[in-house]
This record gives sequence, C-alpha cells and structure tokens, in this order.
Amino acid sequence: MIRLLVALACSGLVACSMVVSPAQRQAQADQLAQARAWQAVRLDTEQMVLVAYLPRRIQAGVPLAIYIEGDGLAWMSPSQPSADPTPREPIGLQLALAHPSGNAAYLARPCQYVDAEQSACPQAYWTEQRFAPAVVAATNQAVDQLKQRFAARDLTLVGYSGGGTMAALVAARRSDVVRLVTVAGNLDPSAWTAYHRLQPLTGSLSPVDDVSRLQDLPQLHLVGGQDTNVPPWLAEGFARRFSRPLSPGVQVIEPFDHQCCWVAQWPALWMRAW
Repeated sequence: MIRLLVALACSGLVACSMVVSPAQRQAQADQLAQARAWQAVRLDTEQMVLVAYLPRRIQAGVPLAIYIEGDGLAWMSPSQPSADPTPREPIGLQLALAHPSGNAAYLARPCQYVDAEQSACPQAYWTEQRFAPAVVAATNQAVDQLKQRFAARDLTLVGYSGGGTMAALVAARRSDVVRLVTVAGNLDPSAWTAYHRLQPLTGSLSPVDDVSRLQDLPQLHLVGGQDTNVPPWLAEGFARRFSRPLSPGVQVIEPFDHQCCWVAQWPALWMRAW
C-alpha cells in the first residue's frame, strides 16, 4: 500500500518535486557539467552569491554567449513556495552545454545552487520579487564577472523561460550586449500572471517597460507552438511594442512546448539567431 501511494504521488508534478532534494538537483547539474568538462564557480556580488558553470577551456578573442536559467522550482503548488528554487530540470544549463561553437557560460538565477535555506536567501527573490531591482543588479554584476573571466568584448544573452525575462532586463542595462535570444521566454510578466490567474509579481521589473532601451538591439524570441506555460502570444505582443522595422524577431516552432524539444534541437536553432 505504501509503495502504491508513493507511485501515485510521484505521478504528479508537485509530489515528485518533493522527492528530489536541492542536493540531488545540484548533483544532477554537476554531473551534466562534468560530462562536458565544465565546472561550477561562485560569483560574489554586492548583495548575494550566484553560481555559474564554465568550460575548463576558453577560446581567446571569441564573443561570449551567457545562458541564464529559468525560474526553477519556485513553487511546490500554486499557493506553496518552494524552500529552494534550484531547478529540477536545468534546461538553461543544458542549452549552454549544447552551444555549438565559440565561448559559452551558464548563469544560475539568484538563490539557485547555493542552499537557499542555509544561505538565508530571501524567498521573495524566487517568488514575487524574482525580477526585483536588487536581483537584476546582482545578475548584471555576475555578467560583469563572466565577461572579465572570458576577456570578452561583446556578449550575447540567452535566457530560458523566466531567464528570458532576466536576460532582457540585463540587456536593457548594458551597452555591450550585441544580441538577445530568449527560449520560451516570459517577456511580459504582468500578462503572464493574469493569464494564469496568479498574484502579480509585486516589486519586480518588466521588459515591457524597457522597450525604448531595447529598441535597437537585435533580438530573436523562440517560442513553442504547444507551450501552455508561456504561450506564443506573449512574445508576439512584446514584439508589437517596438517600432517597425526594428521589431524583434519571433519564431513559433509548432511542435515544441515549454520544455520539449529545445535542448535536442539547440545547435540547429542557434543558427537562427544569426
């Protein structure tokens, strides 16, 4: 009977999340990175520590693509926040590891991979304030450190899901980003919370308020035609806020949903960004 109950519980997304501890989630990321000769590093910013994964070998004089992770395990249920937002399925990391050529780095979101409870990382930083000014500033400082490590001049920011939100916010605050790419990116958090009938992300910034800053930046937003989490009309609505003919490119890939099949197809999809 106990085994049957566990099996039934693990058929649901929330209960299965409870089985996988933050340490197990971190170990999974470590294994993925080590298989490609990447290593974890901790980046100290003014307010918090962020975790990145970097290749052990870096190519000199090559532009850098920085991949920013999604929101991770932010909630256990619509009303219960997670105790640790480290992702169960680090799609942003897997995209970075699948980067086909040139330099790439992976940047986790604040409070991921740092043992959120032990480090006293504020829960608000992965719930309603996940895009707060302090969180964006810390991410921006981490990007500075990655740029310095790679001796890079130009950056491409690639964001998955909520990492797309963060990538857009950071790009709007820099002058060295030459391209913005989002994958299933949430580019309008207010419209997204309204669509899902969730509480607004109070205290968070939004890319829709940075359209003027992003107006001249080349952008490509890849969205899945079957994505019910971040449906295509969110990216399409974001693009319509820009003046033509400089509006961002939006490509809807019909068979894909929010998770499938970005990683498997990423080398080919990356070429669309150029």
